[in-house]
Amino acid sequence: MTAQHPRGRPRGTTKRELELIAMRLFSEQGFEETTVEQIAAAAGISGRTFFRYFPGKAEVLWYSFDDEVTGLRAAFAAVPPGEPMMAAVRRVVVNANRYRAEDVPELRTRMKLVADVPALAATAGAHYDAWERAVGEFAAARLGEPAESLIPMAVGRTTLAAARAAFDAWLARADADLTVYLDRALAGLEQGFTTQNAEPVTTTG
Repeated sequence: MTAQHPRGRPRGTTKRELELIAMRLFSEQGFEETTVEQIAAAAGISGRTFFRYFPGKAEVLWYSFDDEVTGLRAAFAAVPPGEPMMAAVRRVVVNANRYRAEDVPELRTRMKLVADVPALAATAGAHYDAWERAVGEFAAARLGEPAESLIPMAVGRTTLAAARAAFDAWLARADADLTVYLDRALAGLEQGFTTQNAEPVTTTG
């Protein structure tokens, strides 16, 4: 994966490969210190070829997040009509963030980079907006309202806020699975943050 291939893209180079290489380089030498050319060279491609995959180095780390948005849309499309709206939102979002134990270090690395590097955080808006819209459009369809109307927009935005709070708490503590934090935060949202759902997260291990 780190071999040099000066004549262009070798067979098998993918967005996923570039994501892993970029994450490793960002972690080892810093985001600002890592160039597109270094990422491309580690993948055995040219800098010009890199830009066929991504518009810039910051966008590399959003690749998996954008796939999650696609998965959310598909999961919402399959929600049974009788399932309560916010219960469905909670279930779908939690299920979209179930990771194998061996994938957790990579997830934490990606999230920490996005949280700690201002240039990466600055690219978050469009990706968070797409995630938020996926939730809001499901709410709109369930409520029979336009996606840009108040309640669907509120559902999308508050769900994103609750999920981001869960991500941040998990990133800081790492004392339980991410889904424990997500389920707790979204249960609170679903139930109106009553005292009955205000107990602390139960840790594992």
